Amino acid sequence: MVQLVEVVDQEIRIDFALGSKCRATVTLRSLTAAAPVAFKVQTSSPHKFLVNPPSGLVPPLRSATFQVILKPQYELPASFPRSPSDRFLIRTALASDLDSVSPESTQSEFIHSWFNKTPHGSIHDVKLKVAFVGPFLLQHAVMVGDCDAVRGIVKKQRSVLSALPTREAESLVRVATQLDNSDEMVDLLLEAGLKGGGAGLDNVRFTAKGWTALHIAAAHDRTDEIERLVRANDSGALDCRDKEGKTPLFLAASKGHLGPARVLASAGAQVDTRSIDGRTALYRAVVNGDCQMVEMLVEMGADPTVTDNLGHSPIGVARDKGHEGIVKIIERGEQVLQAARQGDLRLLESLLEKGAITTFCDQYGLTPLHVAAIKGIKDAVMILVDFGADIERQDAGGHTPLHLAVEGGCAHTVEVLINRGADVNATNIKGLTPLSIARLLNYEDISQLLNQCNAA
Repeated sequence: MVQLVEVVDQEIRIDFALGSKCRATVTLRSLTAAAPVAFKVQTSSPHKFLVNPPSGLVPPLRSATFQVILKPQYELPASFPRSPSDRFLIRTALASDLDSVSPESTQSEFIHSWFNKTPHGSIHDVKLKVAFVGPFLLQHAVMVGDCDAVRGIVKKQRSVLSALPTREAESLVRVATQLDNSDEMVDLLLEAGLKGGGAGLDNVRFTAKGWTALHIAAAHDRTDEIERLVRANDSGALDCRDKEGKTPLFLAASKGHLGPARVLASAGAQVDTRSIDGRTALYRAVVNGDCQMVEMLVEMGADPTVTDNLGHSPIGVARDKGHEGIVKIIERGEQVLQAARQGDLRLLESLLEKGAITTFCDQYGLTPLHVAAIKGIKDAVMILVDFGADIERQDAGGHTPLHLAVEGGCAHTVEVLINRGADVNATNIKGLTPLSIARLLNYEDISQLLNQCNAA
């Protein structure tokens, strides 16, 4: 039978506390526009749980909720976070004959009675499990050194650690440090997001993964904490590597945490540090398809040509994965064009060494080699040709770089292009050759150079 409703959370997570009623809200979302969906909730442990309301209607393509109430318990759950003995069954069926009855006015008893008359084949069941979570159980699990329980609670309730007040978080860390398995427990808590810096742990390297406080803050998107730690630590802490060779910047980039990554890079973190597998922060950002992170790292000088241990580079991965936006960012064609136009040789060479392209052109079809040629920037021309710039590329008017070098009137640039094999008889759209242009502009020295090459 086709599913009638979906449950927003596939598990009932109850924030457990001794001696108190504990509640969890379950949301049902209708998947059908045909009619309301009637539901009835049953539990395997009616002596422990109440459901309010135990039955009701979900309007077409809308949502409805019910509360699961755990009666006050005076002993800890037999196991947690997963409770193997507690289950809930949600019975659902299309209720076309109840279409005219508003959900607000429909009584649970009426729905319950209606279900008893509904053919079994028309009923679709949804099963839900129960998990006990919350700070009370977390603290208990830490006190007894139960890493599996702590790991399970954190996995099911990520906010349980970050929501702890600072004093309670520090107390939890202190308790963990007194355990026989303190290394494992402290690492587990801090790597999962517990803020323990106030407990004097800012400069500690933890053993399980080798994370420092900077690693932890970077992994959990804590920009403010990163800023505090950067101010408090010497610059060497920025590039501390964990047991996999990952720096705090690498972790921030891997998880898409732009704020921490920007702070770390701006503070002087090495952007091209490689992990044990040879990958860089930029490599991870490219794999994730994270354009913003890639752009920031490239702006901070990240090298897209650095390869991992298998010979794969960020620029290669971007092309292989079809990340066109990232490819454009990494290729940095506009920057190459601007550097060539301004004669910024250091920037030009740096860009090209890091994989930037020479083929980018403006609206007039001018490539970096064209603009360097017409401006007579001989050294820029040589650099671009050395990095594979197309010496015969034509702009919108059919001009090759040699045409424009002649037009610019720099004999030295013309000579460089000739020596590099430029076609001296290339014609533009109007049929003009470089020699024709030189004669029109009365450049005798350039005309002589071209004549020596048998130019027409």
